[in-house]
Amino acid sequence: MTSAFTDTLISREIRERIILVGVTLSGARPEATEANLEELALLVDTAGADVVGIVHQRREAPDPSTFLGKGKVAELVELAYAEDADTIVFDDELSPAQQRNLEKLLGRTAIDRTAVILDIFAQNASSPEGKAQVELALLRYRLPRLRGRGETLSQQGGGLIGNRGPGETQLEVDRRRLVRRMHHLEAELRAVAATRETQRSSRARGRRHEVSLVGYTNAGKSSLLNALTGADVAAEDRLFVTLDPRTRQFALPGGETILMTDTVGFVRKLPHELVEAFKSTLDSVRLSELVVHVVDGSAEDPEGQIRAVDEVLAEIDAAGVPQLLVVNKIDRSPDALALAERLGAVPISARTGEGIDQLLETLSDRLRAGDKVVKLLVPFSRGDVLARLHREGEILEQANGDDAVALTAVLDEAARGVFAEFVTGSPR
Repeated sequence: MTSAFTDTLISREIRERIILVGVTLSGARPEATEANLEELALLVDTAGADVVGIVHQRREAPDPSTFLGKGKVAELVELAYAEDADTIVFDDELSPAQQRNLEKLLGRTAIDRTAVILDIFAQNASSPEGKAQVELALLRYRLPRLRGRGETLSQQGGGLIGNRGPGETQLEVDRRRLVRRMHHLEAELRAVAATRETQRSSRARGRRHEVSLVGYTNAGKSSLLNALTGADVAAEDRLFVTLDPRTRQFALPGGETILMTDTVGFVRKLPHELVEAFKSTLDSVRLSELVVHVVDGSAEDPEGQIRAVDEVLAEIDAAGVPQLLVVNKIDRSPDALALAERLGAVPISARTGEGIDQLLETLSDRLRAGDKVVKLLVPFSRGDVLARLHREGEILEQANGDDAVALTAVLDEAARGVFAEFVTGSPR
């Protein structure tokens, strides 16, 4: 997983040997730590390395200098030598000082969960926007961890204050280079966000419903998008296959056009650097009419995964967007149906198609919850209004008069505002 600390990904011809470290702090449950370590093992495997050992410790609080206690660090050193481990991965975030101290004591690389996730994203990013977002997240992670050579590579001699010249250390040069690159990437992503906002405004004028798919990584969001829209989005049984948002259009049973966007999967302890870098991408979630939250019904702790997704939604200011829970993979687990019933969710199998019809009906009902039946009178001379009504509403009745058309239509709140001057009766 060295790519998290280099500018260019290197080919993993030999899989690294990894030891995982989890710490249960005061007030936490050991079972939760074990679940996190199991997930971390999956992340490490996805990143292209092998877990050869696991160390678990209970502590009141992390040690400020090494996170672990001295005795556990000594035990970790012995295990690392015995297993010929290349890297030690901590489930919790390490401070730059803790990371440096651990590497000195262990004699090998020490990283945290954040570095592993960043590495996976770096491997999977394919679009220019995705690559820029991941690189920005990596630089934000690396900036406080620049280490090393400042004192020895000063351009001017003298370690005493009075002897320092106007030169700068190599560390300062590296820092300025990273900051410049970060500013460049941020400008690129702002331009992409502006383009996306223009596209979104164009779609809004067409009055098409916008729905976002969210969920824990590998919950089956991409498979569901394929099942609903006939899209050919990559859907594999691996973590973080989808990084770039994909939007597809399809029609609901009532005829309404819907735009559904598949987003990046979430995970416990999703790095803040990634959430910040992907905020422009995740704006599609915040601005949606409805969020379809896909839950893996075969997961060991689906409710824990739901909480993790909700935490990220809160971080991107999308907690207030209406949600529709969907429990996927009912073909894989006998407990999935009971889970769906307990949560009040729609049970489906994106792989077999079971439950898709029910999901479409529920989607239609939820999106039409704000719709009302209104009566309108539109002059024949306003053909533009008639055409737009047919695009943006559902026409139930239409009758031609002497100089106008009387219509009964189903319109949402926004459309009722647009056609207010032609409405002749109170909405119902």
